[in-house]
Amino acid sequence: MKGRRSSSDSSSSSKTKKPQYSKFTQQELSACKPILTPGYVIGIFIIVGVVFIPVGIISLFASENVVEIVDRYDEGCIPPNYSDDMLAYIQNSDTNKTCTRSLKATKLMKSPVYIYYQLDNFYQNHRRYVKSRNDKQLWSKKHEDETKNCAPEATSNGLSIVPCGLIAWSLFNDSYGFSIKNKMVKVSKKNIAWESDKKHKFGSDVYPKNFQNGVLIGGGKLNSSIPLSKQEALIVWMRTAALPTFRKLYGRIESDIQANDSVTVIIENNYNTYSFGGKKKLVLSTTTWIGGKNDFLGIAYITVGGLCLFLAISFILVYVVMPRPLGDPAFLSWNRHPAGHQI
Repeated sequence: MKGRRSSSDSSSSSKTKKPQYSKFTQQELSACKPILTPGYVIGIFIIVGVVFIPVGIISLFASENVVEIVDRYDEGCIPPNYSDDMLAYIQNSDTNKTCTRSLKATKLMKSPVYIYYQLDNFYQNHRRYVKSRNDKQLWSKKHEDETKNCAPEATSNGLSIVPCGLIAWSLFNDSYGFSIKNKMVKVSKKNIAWESDKKHKFGSDVYPKNFQNGVLIGGGKLNSSIPLSKQEALIVWMRTAALPTFRKLYGRIESDIQANDSVTVIIENNYNTYSFGGKKKLVLSTTTWIGGKNDFLGIAYITVGGLCLFLAISFILVYVVMPRPLGDPAFLSWNRHPAGHQI
């Protein structure tokens, strides 16, 4: 009996859930517990202000060096006899959709000059719109018949649509031709999409199939002899925008545009934004090290830096005019009981 008791006692002690003692399990690891005295707080605010304000000024200066031309053409390209019914104009296949616009460069635009189309009031972030695609189908030929989530643009005439879904179906299809002093300007449409998208999202063995063959045509058509991985206009369009006003890259002009040059643009005004009150704009822009024109970043840096300097000066005045004696840090609980145990 004694032997049995001793064995049971030893087994119960071996199965105990009590962890071995360590500073980690007992929460006794050393930790940094800074005391924010007025000197530290004022110093931090001054450092942030001194760093942020110059960064903001440099960012604003870089943004101001960006030369940008923005031209809204959705209304200007409507013939006078259709001014009261623009939707009828865009839906009529017999109307002439060609439009000529003249843009003037106010400053020297060094190459490359980026061409964007901008759409307003177009909600690419709508849940049903964003889900209306099939990534497996876009990536591999063996999945070309998978059209899950693509309705109502999943099949046409009983055959699967490649690429399926509303995003591809509504592909932007306005086109632009440029000339300066009656000389055509070449537009490069290569390398306008993300490399990661071309390599990992759109397959080199997937070709458009049965696309835009239905009764209702949504937007642009695709060349069925070119794989999706090389259809860069489609790839750019299918990276959906987060906001209802967005720009997407159309191409690049690889030559300089001199100051005061008049750029003639021949526009094929095909895309229907009139049915939902949208706007279309053509944008020509240069870039700097900060990217395109973006005043918000510089303004944000200057605002935060200025606020920090204002708070620092305010705290200095308060500390000088109405000083308060600081408590002795030795009386703090973690200094009286370094191991974290209460006595």
